Amino acid sequence: MEPLYRLNLRHLRAVPVIARIGTMGGAASAIGISQPALAQGLAQLERRLATRLFDRLPGGMAATPAGAALAARISAADERLATALARASRRGFNPVNHLGMAQLRAFLALADAGSYAEAAPRLSLSGPALHRAVAEMERLAGQSLVERRGRGVALTAGGRGLARHLRLVVAEYRAGLEAAQPPAGPVRLAIGAMPLSRARLVPAALARLLPAWPGVAVDVVEGAWADLAERLRDGAIDLMIGALRDPAPADLVQWPLLSDCPAVIARAGHPLAGHKAGRAALAGFPWVTGRAGSPLAAQWQALFAGQRPPAPVACGSVMTIRELLLASDCLTLLSPEQVRVELAAGLLVAIDADLAIPPRRIGAVLRHGWQPSPVQRAFLHHLAVVAGIDADPSLPFFE
Repeated sequence: MEPLYRLNLRHLRAVPVIARIGTMGGAASAIGISQPALAQGLAQLERRLATRLFDRLPGGMAATPAGAALAARISAADERLATALARASRRGFNPVNHLGMAQLRAFLALADAGSYAEAAPRLSLSGPALHRAVAEMERLAGQSLVERRGRGVALTAGGRGLARHLRLVVAEYRAGLEAAQPPAGPVRLAIGAMPLSRARLVPAALARLLPAWPGVAVDVVEGAWADLAERLRDGAIDLMIGALRDPAPADLVQWPLLSDCPAVIARAGHPLAGHKAGRAALAGFPWVTGRAGSPLAAQWQALFAGQRPPAPVACGSVMTIRELLLASDCLTLLSPEQVRVELAAGLLVAIDADLAIPPRRIGAVLRHGWQPSPVQRAFLHHLAVVAGIDADPSLPFFE
């Protein structure tokens, strides 16, 4: 079991209360438990984390740097929990105070597995025990979260929304524990990489990061915008990098890093290679375009606003596009960065075409209100260095 899930959620949630009030007695009264019980719970939490969260002073309790870092993360998680469970909140009953780690873990396991039969073994629980935990989660949420679909189950709309909130809550808990104690295992960094970031920006930033973070475990998740944006919203990845959208989605923050201008790319020896090519000449060859909805597809459509040439293939894989170009007279719009190795090797060429294609903004996409962990902050810094820009002081993680 992940160490996080071995902790008592009430003990975790007590940390920001103690930090805010500054005395055990005041915090115990605010939480609604006895002072001895709170003291025992805090001592147990500190033993499990192998770090001191508070200094015991004659006048009360003072958070250590580890305690302050953990308190900030737990406070952020509590705000999201209050939003997630607001439907069941009523006078005299705060569902957040009744949520335990067992219910949270059980519901997320079911959401990920898609069936009780698959989720129960992952939790080392019996089927009835898992059903009871999910039913308790539904009571605390004040709504139905799961509906049966054939032999499996599916989350209701409310269940999907709650799962997203809870995944982000768990991400805050993990970040808080990482900030409060030296991690026992590798520090994790999950990056969503869209096509334009994979050739240079992401690998160059990682090459700078790795020597200073020998214990980091990096997961680079490749995908298109829509898939990665959902993973980002769920907290499955920490940030995503690639071509930015205009306008930016209302629930995400875009941080521009550099501009990229696409070029017309073809195989070496293509009939247009070495010649100045206008739109009419370009329209005389078949094209490989970006997938519908992608910035490259939109730019290609704008390029040939009138009669468009044949475009038999729509593709988001640079590897596939490269092989098609090498084996045919197809043309495509690509960033030269994406095929710089092939261009340098003389396998592909950029066609001389004065098309006034507007540049695209490349950058990082982040969640609103996201506060990066130290390794995430370091990676953002290296992205800025590779892109050749100064860190943006308007972004909270660079203050």
